[in-house]
Amino acid sequence: MDVLVTGSHGLIGSALLPRLRAAGHRVVRLVRDAPEGSDDVRWEPAAGTIDAAGLEGVDAVVHLAGAGIGDKKWTPARKQLILASRTQGTGLLARTLAGLDRPPSVLLSGSAVGYYGNRGAEELTEESAPGDDFPAQVCQAWEAATAPAEAAGIRVVHLRTGIVMARQGGVLGRLLLPFRLGLGGRIGSGEQYTSWVAIDDHIGALLHLLASESIRGPVNVCSPNPVTNAEFTRALGAALHRPTVLPTPLLPLKLVYGSELVQVLTEGQRVLPRVLEASGYEFAHAQLDDALRAVLAAPAAA
Repeated sequence: MDVLVTGSHGLIGSALLPRLRAAGHRVVRLVRDAPEGSDDVRWEPAAGTIDAAGLEGVDAVVHLAGAGIGDKKWTPARKQLILASRTQGTGLLARTLAGLDRPPSVLLSGSAVGYYGNRGAEELTEESAPGDDFPAQVCQAWEAATAPAEAAGIRVVHLRTGIVMARQGGVLGRLLLPFRLGLGGRIGSGEQYTSWVAIDDHIGALLHLLASESIRGPVNVCSPNPVTNAEFTRALGAALHRPTVLPTPLLPLKLVYGSELVQVLTEGQRVLPRVLEASGYEFAHAQLDDALRAVLAAPAAA
């Protein structure tokens, strides 16, 4: 297949491209910078511009682009950027794909388990109702922006992704240094659930979803075994052979990331991948201990 990918420089995109190529697919990148080769297509979501002709004939699209939601304090301007970077790009892409003479058969479009909001220990599946906090509102608007593609008959899958376990970035990448220094600890009560997925399984799920013609709509891309923050803390400490006795102080986190984002960290979702499991996807790393061992043993640039 010819597969168009957005967000190709991100944590997931950079891992996806070599797996697609190894499977024999041609990768076309949708990029904002100057194209680096004939398989790069230019777009600028904020300006509403895209090279539609360069998308003609692609068979599938994996849309991963969006500003990092946990990178910086949620100022009003940052929240607007987080929302706009998802809805503007997704809407532009969906409208463009819908208007092609030869549209793709499938669009896998990013979303997150934040769709469900803070639900405590409630088990959440793809049929569960959305939450009402900022991440949930972003995810709902993000998913709604794919409507033109759905209306055009393109199979659309919303990737409600958990925390991706990868040593080269994301949440785990930021945690490795303090944990290696023996400074890692639970956040808040530690009772909040963390829905996570190993990077290998995230990529495996994407390849599975590209090939599964019967799957459309929301798909929870996370391990079938979510853990509490306290369990996650213990597992990461054990994997690094470091103590995790002292809880993480919240005040420094609030000074860096703001109270609203830290509140999200002290809450969580217990999300289950019912659609993936029902479709026959087999997780390579369903248990956190095994996932951490695999991730930490992988080459840093993998």
